[in-house]
Amino acid sequence: MDLGLKGKKAIVCASSRGLGKGCALALAQEGVELVINGVTPETLERTAAEIRAATGVTVTPVVADVATVEGRERLLAACPQPDILVNNAGGPPAGDFRDFTREQWLAAIDANMLAPIELIKATLDGMIGRRFGRIVNITSVSVKAPISYLGLSNGARSGLTGFVAGLARDISRHNVTINNILPGSFATDRLRDNAAGSAKVGQSPDDVLEEWREGESSGRFGRPDELGMVCAFLCGTNAGYITRQNIFLDGGSYPGTF
Repeated sequence: MDLGLKGKKAIVCASSRGLGKGCALALAQEGVELVINGVTPETLERTAAEIRAATGVTVTPVVADVATVEGRERLLAACPQPDILVNNAGGPPAGDFRDFTREQWLAAIDANMLAPIELIKATLDGMIGRRFGRIVNITSVSVKAPISYLGLSNGARSGLTGFVAGLARDISRHNVTINNILPGSFATDRLRDNAAGSAKVGQSPDDVLEEWREGESSGRFGRPDELGMVCAFLCGTNAGYITRQNIFLDGGSYPGTF
């Protein structure tokens, strides 16, 4: 399927590995020119070279933390007028909410709510003026099915979801869409970190991962490329009637009807 994206420009946040990398690669396969970022230069350069070799598209790596003003300024300097914005950031730590400090709450809100809103604010009017824009936020199934040990993520990502729900309605007439992808358990470093944070005395992270895997309806964890393909589809020129949606990618594990 040709998504009609060849020659479009995209900023894909937190894309040196994991789900962000999956989105970047899927968009590159559609001919989208990319600006990607990460905080580890070696990993970022390796990812950029890998995507260039696989697709032949222009990939600009930017060492930056999207949770900071300086990091966002570097991204926007590299691509001031993107057609596509994929908001993504490493999730905050797991744990008992009783142990979270005010500073941890503010850091979670900065990274997983305010940073995406600031990038949307910086790029939205250009999209409206060109009458094409696709914004995809990678959030979490915890937005709809909160996870007790991910309280920081539950709160910050739900705040972003509420904000974009109102905005998306106002801008859809301009062929600018905003959708959220809610990943379940994907085979990423983040999942292993959560497993380590959730391990009880005598448990290893691998023990926790195996327990979680057995609890998955699909019997497996998702692959980053699977999420990337959904992201690319939502960014396609013929997906303009899909907006303001929270799209589960969890292998069917969510137990609700709606």
